[in-house]
Amino acid sequence: MAWGQKDDEAGAQEGRGSSPVSDAGRNSAGGPGPNQGDPRVRLGQAGTAPSGFRLGRVLGIPIYVHPSWLIIFLLITITLGKQFAVMHPNWSQQQHWALGIITSILFFASVIFHELSHSVVAKLYKISVESITLFVFGGLARITRDPSSAKQEFNIAIAGPLSSLFLAGCFFLVARAVPNHQLVFAACNWLWEINLMLALFNLVPGFPLDGGRILRGIAWGITGNFDRATKIASGAGRFFAYLLIFFGVWQAFNGNWVGGVWTAFIGWFLLSAARESYVQVELRNTLTGVRAADIMSRDVPTVERNISIDDYVHEVMRTGRRFHIVTGAGKPVGLVTLHSARSVPREEWANTSIQPVMMPFERIHAASPEEPALGVLQRMQSEDINQMPVISEGRIVGMIARDTILRLLQTRLQLGHLAS
Repeated sequence: MAWGQKDDEAGAQEGRGSSPVSDAGRNSAGGPGPNQGDPRVRLGQAGTAPSGFRLGRVLGIPIYVHPSWLIIFLLITITLGKQFAVMHPNWSQQQHWALGIITSILFFASVIFHELSHSVVAKLYKISVESITLFVFGGLARITRDPSSAKQEFNIAIAGPLSSLFLAGCFFLVARAVPNHQLVFAACNWLWEINLMLALFNLVPGFPLDGGRILRGIAWGITGNFDRATKIASGAGRFFAYLLIFFGVWQAFNGNWVGGVWTAFIGWFLLSAARESYVQVELRNTLTGVRAADIMSRDVPTVERNISIDDYVHEVMRTGRRFHIVTGAGKPVGLVTLHSARSVPREEWANTSIQPVMMPFERIHAASPEEPALGVLQRMQSEDINQMPVISEGRIVGMIARDTILRLLQTRLQLGHLAS
């Protein structure tokens, strides 16, 4: 199970300046902590809304189910049905499969309980929880920012394994209380064992597992440096991921193909996540101190709002600029892109103004001159846009493009490698 900063992890924010700008905080040990207003750039699904379908809300937190979860739910149900059939041949086939389904549901309820425990502790520290998503590897609680101290990191992380140990104890006591009720005993016996395994696996000190975040909290408290603690936890995560991969390969070559491939796949997933956490630190360090004003272009392309889409497309073809600020009476009133213009049928271009397809000024995703470049890049990814105006005191003072930030990032990384 895992919990992580909202990457995405809850959709595009409407309005200007949706990512607050603040200076990096300091942790309880006196060292630099993560910048609470400087969202990390995450790979893969960074910046995307929770995928899958929504089950409902628990404690005000939306619960989502990713389509990949259905795969593991089906596999566990089939495995349990066959296991109960072998262990209890006197039961009817309906009992085997009904109990398999019920036990699977209770198991995933346990996963939700595990993630809710992270969420409850996070909310105690005034950290908002956007959602909880069940997926093939378990669950993910999405928080809006990283903890601001080592103590918060440790307490939020350890809440998950402790909750699984608590459930394991509860199911164990129920199983021992009703040994003669075969159906209840069989289900509770499996549930206490799997929750115990879940707790122990999550205590493995490798990022991004709970144990890795616990390790990061401890390292953060000792070193007083969040970035260094993340690198330590990420390194531990890569080590344990490689162990899982090698163990899975060994299992496969010794006849257990299904178990071996699955173990290796989990190891690969953890390895990717551990590497990602290290890259996040590198990105943040590389772009530290760079503001939107430092990399924005002061050349702001504009068009009048009364021109037709046909004229606008010709302007795009003439200049090669695929987005423009729309003005009226000399003031900005919106933003239009080639993509939005092409949403109108070609035969209507000549008689249609660009106003119906432009984004109104008040809805434009914009940056402030002092906003960190990394925060701007993260918002561009989350909102799936390539350009963003820079607004100061209600005026557009420049434009910033995603590829500009990426080129700067690439250049600085190359220079960093040469220097080292």
